[in-house]
Parts: sequence; C-alpha cells; structure tokens
Amino acid sequence: MFYLSQIERNLKMPPHLLKPSLLDGELEKGIRGELEKLYLDKVITNLGLCISVYDIQSFEGGFIFPGDDGCATYKVRCRLVMFQPFVGEVIVGKIESCDEFGLQASLGFFSDIRIPERFMVQPCHRGEDGIWVWQFKVDNEEFQYSLDIDEEIRFRVASVKYPPTPVEQSENSKPFSPMEITGYINGDGLGLVSWW
Repeated sequence: MFYLSQIERNLKMPPHLLKPSLLDGELEKGIRGELEKLYLDKVITNLGLCISVYDIQSFEGGFIFPGDDGCATYKVRCRLVMFQPFVGEVIVGKIESCDEFGLQASLGFFSDIRIPERFMVQPCHRGEDGIWVWQFKVDNEEFQYSLDIDEEIRFRVASVKYPPTPVEQSENSKPFSPMEITGYINGDGLGLVSWW
C-alpha cells in the first residue's frame, strides 16, 4: 500500500529562499519545502498519491540561467512515500456514500474508492432509504444486513486507474479524480468488518 519511490528532477529555488542563513547548511530544508509544495497530497501518474518527502539523497548545481528571474536550479534526487495499493490487496476503510451504482469508500486521506454493484455480495439490493442491503435465506430463514454509511468495510482491490486529465469539465460534473481504485466485497472475510 505504501512504498518509497525515488525521483530525480531539476528544481528551481526562488531567490527569497537563497538568503545567507539557508546557504549556511540549511539549503536542504528550503529544497524540502519546495518539494513538499510540488508533490505533497498530489497524485503522480503510475506512482500514486504522495504522502510525504522521505529524504533528499542528493542535490547539486545551483546554476542561475538567463531569464529565470534569479532562480537557482538544482538537480535533486529524493525519495517520496507513495500510496498505491496493489491489485488483490485487502484494505479496511469506511463507507462514505452510496448511490444506484454501488458504494463509495474512504481511507480518511483518500476517498476515490468505488465498489460497484456487480462486485458486492449477492443477492444485494438497494432499500427504500437508498442504503444497500445484503439479503439471503438459510434454511427458510431470511437474513438482511445493511451496508450503512460510516461503517468499516473490508474490500479487496480489483484495479487502480489513472484516467487522463480532462481538457474541460462542465460546471455540474463531479470533481476529477486523478487516481481511481475499484474494490470488491464478494468474498470470504470481505464486507462490513462487523459481519466477521
């Protein structure tokens, strides 16, 4: 779910961060701050969601190129803590909402997790209040378990996708999600934690 990813990039440091106190050995703190502005809480395609800057392995340069408004450019190599679950991984989250297509789950720091109806325990239907219900019979006795909002749910990751960024978006469309996780709960030990 969490892993370290090493990246290398050319980083421009604005002149106000190059004051003498930073040049006395605290330049790394300034570079870390700029890296956090660039990557923290952002999704990088095929790498995942950046949770934190783990460490800065090296930086070199500090060249000021013409037309860069006095910015010094450093070649920085660092490691980032990334969130990207692998297919088949079992994760515990909370049900955030539900609609006619299925459930939306959240991990607290990441909420773009969908569990479509076809990946839910069967037979399952949507009740009058809009909440999904698992309904089944055993020895002519009928049982119903509802999948209530804010309940903890254990799901298995079916896919992780990085949709292309839309060029334009209508005003009433849902917000763009740069990373989408699809999960399923139709397996042993999956579903609401309270069931097991």
